[in-house]
Amino acid sequence: MSGLLHLAKASDLDRLRPMVAAFHEQEGFDTSDEQRTAAIHPLLEGSPLGAIWLIGPQIAPVGYVVVSFGWSLELGGMDGFIDEIWIREKVRGRGMGSEALLALQKALSAAGVKALHLETTSDAAERVYKRAGFKRRRHALMTWYANRDTADL
Repeated sequence: MSGLLHLAKASDLDRLRPMVAAFHEQEGFDTSDEQRTAAIHPLLEGSPLGAIWLIGPQIAPVGYVVVSFGWSLELGGMDGFIDEIWIREKVRGRGMGSEALLALQKALSAAGVKALHLETTSDAAERVYKRAGFKRRRHALMTWYANRDTADL
């Protein structure tokens, strides 16, 4: 994999938590540190359901990307969904996000992943995703939440 991406491990938790907190604050997600840590921990311990990659130098990453894995009959096998991608504001606009997405696509394709999905509400982010080869599909993403008040989402 590219030197830009590093698969996060349990020892990366202290580097990752402030970045995830910053992204959640930026997006207005109402999550506590305990909730974030509980969601991150299994992915750092090797859960087959997803993985987290750090973006940038391994010692001082500038971002992260989280991919959850699923299965698609339509696409003929395993697919992935980018759950979160975030780059520190001070280094945005330098192409690191696009480069990270391209490296991730290459690595996941080599591992047998048939497609990688994401969602966005930002025109600027959509331009980055299109440069990395993502295309709009005709489907609308709909969500059901277990044990969650969805009135504020």
